[in-house]
Amino acid sequence: MYEIRGLTLKSFEVTTSTCVAGFTATRLTVPHPGRDEVFKAKGRDLLVFAAGNSENDKLLNHSLRIDRIPQIPAVCSPPTANTPLGNFEVFTRTFSEHYIAFDLRHLDWGKIVSDNRGKVTPRTTPGELFEIFDSMIKPFGDLHAGVEAPQLKRESADTLRAGTDRVIKGGIDNFGTNGRRALFAVTDQAWHHGPLQNFCNGQIQYGRSSDGTGYMRILSFGGYAKFRSDIHALESTLDRIFSDPMLRALIIDVRLSFGGDDGLGRAIASRLTDKEYLAYAIQARSDPADPDKWTSANQVFIRPSSRPGFRGPVVELIGPITMSAAETFTQALMGRTPHVTMIGENTQGVFCDPLDRHLPNGWTFSLPNAVYRTTDGYAFDVEGIPPDMTARVFADDDVAARRDPAMALALRVLTQAKN
Repeated sequence: MYEIRGLTLKSFEVTTSTCVAGFTATRLTVPHPGRDEVFKAKGRDLLVFAAGNSENDKLLNHSLRIDRIPQIPAVCSPPTANTPLGNFEVFTRTFSEHYIAFDLRHLDWGKIVSDNRGKVTPRTTPGELFEIFDSMIKPFGDLHAGVEAPQLKRESADTLRAGTDRVIKGGIDNFGTNGRRALFAVTDQAWHHGPLQNFCNGQIQYGRSSDGTGYMRILSFGGYAKFRSDIHALESTLDRIFSDPMLRALIIDVRLSFGGDDGLGRAIASRLTDKEYLAYAIQARSDPADPDKWTSANQVFIRPSSRPGFRGPVVELIGPITMSAAETFTQALMGRTPHVTMIGENTQGVFCDPLDRHLPNGWTFSLPNAVYRTTDGYAFDVEGIPPDMTARVFADDDVAARRDPAMALALRVLTQAKN
């Protein structure tokens, strides 16, 4: 909720039973009928309020419809108290009203809340409260659900969907630093076409064989540049890769990609098509009581780029550590013509940007509150996007024998496509 009075905007995070005061912003423009109203808060992007369809609604940042309400909700007069029980109520009500996957993960949130409510008393310490919150959401196995307590220097550990953590050993941070390097050494041996070139601060690697097969490894969708924008660094990289006149087929490897910015994935997809198509339609939960009610769909399209691109056969390698923005990128390739053949195993199953919320005590927590749907209305949350052709992804015995069956299958598929 936003309250605007004169030059000041105040934000509030509201559920049906709680209210937490958020950030404050200052108006940068002079109010004038029909013109955008712009506000700036410290450490945040600009807030732009544009005219809507009537006097009682506006567009926030030209995409989100917000509706006028007659008065501040009663739960905000006063906001929820900073007590153990007050923090518990904010945490549990927010999940109840916004989380998208209770049924998909076979969780009874009402029972989880009931089982833990009695553990919270006025004497509950911050450390005990963190343990309660963390234990409530750990069984989700949801990378986009977590709680962070800066004052305690504690945050939820990253948790993967049950059964998908076999590739990662020693935690995600350690795996990102050391584990991926060891696994991709196996892939490099299977590729056997010389060392890969590093682009985008090492987050994109590329090489091409003598017969025209290109191999693009994407480690993340972000962190591409130190002194310029990520999109600028990416576009320059794609210009170089796709200006190669000898490129006849392409493998894109996102099996160990940790995600990032959805827009960067769409920028790559735009280089691979000459026809506009729907990448996905985003819908958020819209009713605090009914998890089956959704906002109207925000359709996101892939539009062909005028810069150098590739329209030939493409194989994408996917697996359980293909997560977040790597999954939205994968979904954005599904509508491409000719079809992108996906090889490997199901992706992780976490798509939407986390909804970040605050507790009265200053802690933050996050959860997914939206789904990314295909043209026929299907969403792949929890189960992940399945491959067209199944191949084991970095199984222990394959790694020990220095085999990469997914890469070997991709090369065979593209050899047939080129012939």
